[in-house]
Amino acid sequence: MDVKTESFARFSGDSKSAPECAGCQKVIRERYLLKALDQFWHEDCLKCTCCDCRLGEVGSTLFTKANLILCKRDYLRLFGTTGLCSACNKTIPAFEMVMRARGNVYHLECFACQQCNHRFCVGDKFYLFENKILCEYDYEERMLFASLPYNYNGLSQIKRQALGLQTGPRDDGSSGYGSGDSPYDGR
Repeated sequence: MDVKTESFARFSGDSKSAPECAGCQKVIRERYLLKALDQFWHEDCLKCTCCDCRLGEVGSTLFTKANLILCKRDYLRLFGTTGLCSACNKTIPAFEMVMRARGNVYHLECFACQQCNHRFCVGDKFYLFENKILCEYDYEERMLFASLPYNYNGLSQIKRQALGLQTGPRDDGSSGYGSGDSPYDGR
């Protein structure tokens, strides 16, 4: 691996022995200078090869590979590994912030309940069930239905009850609650 991650530091220059800048090869007479890659640099000369940002202003690390001096973002963009979002299956650039749940990786905007699309906030509970992210409500609903014995007649009765609740009051004037057609009311 020919990647070097280097920390650099800002020093106050000594006017007695002014060093030469590794970037422009001129004597550094400014009050402050940077030391990186075992050399001294003007603050304006230590720049990312790609975006030309001053590395002293964007952090305290730089990356070198293939004779390039790079900021972290450009290093990751050029040489970092990318992955696929577990929700949308689109590429996630190496420099992008992500959310992780076990072995799954997600774009920030894709990290939502895959049943109801609820976006999670800090502190929200979420569940990874059958490799899908679910909010607490949808997870509990799945667990409830998973625990019910499979009975076609029971499912059709639940559907009838749900339809009755959606259409409003019944023709017989009852509200639908305790009407005698529930297997659970003891009649």
